Amino acid sequence: MRRASASRSAGAALPTLLFFTDPKRTPDPVAVAERLPPGSGIVFRAFGAVDGVETGRRLAAVARRRGLTLLVGADPALACAIGADGLHLPERLVRQAPRLRRLGWIVTGAAHSLGAARAAARAGLDAVVISPVFPSRSPSAATPLGALKFSALVRQAGLPAYALGGITPQTARAILRSGAIGLAAVEALAS
Repeated sequence: MRRASASRSAGAALPTLLFFTDPKRTPDPVAVAERLPPGSGIVFRAFGAVDGVETGRRLAAVARRRGLTLLVGADPALACAIGADGLHLPERLVRQAPRLRRLGWIVTGAAHSLGAARAAARAGLDAVVISPVFPSRSPSAATPLGALKFSALVRQAGLPAYALGGITPQTARAILRSGAIGLAAVEALAS
């Protein structure tokens, strides 16, 4: 994996490991955050949960104490409320990146195709999370790209890329050779 020298927006190195929270699949994200390796990142996705601000503040406290990067999924107001380091955008919202980058945040986005990855680069995102790379239990997962197609997308994306979907110790080996900046996972980090 290549390490990004610095986030273009915040001057901080991008993490090489991202933990994506999910209220159903990772019901205790704070416990997972406590176990993450130093320098990792968290993408807190509250999905409108009534305890979103409370959970976000707990995650922010862990992130500050442990030196983790905290991004919030698609909710700028929540990111402001909890003092997050940035925002992660779904593919359909990457056009909002220029406005959000003015806030000094790290801004990442999702991509499920080369066109989406290039759109993320044009929008000025710091990194893109490409998925699904391998078969995943995510209810929204599409047909997996596979290691070869993922590697090609990384080379052509025009910005640092993470792999998400079906990440295991075995599949991570293929990602390590792809040129990706890092790995992203939901359940793989929860156990």
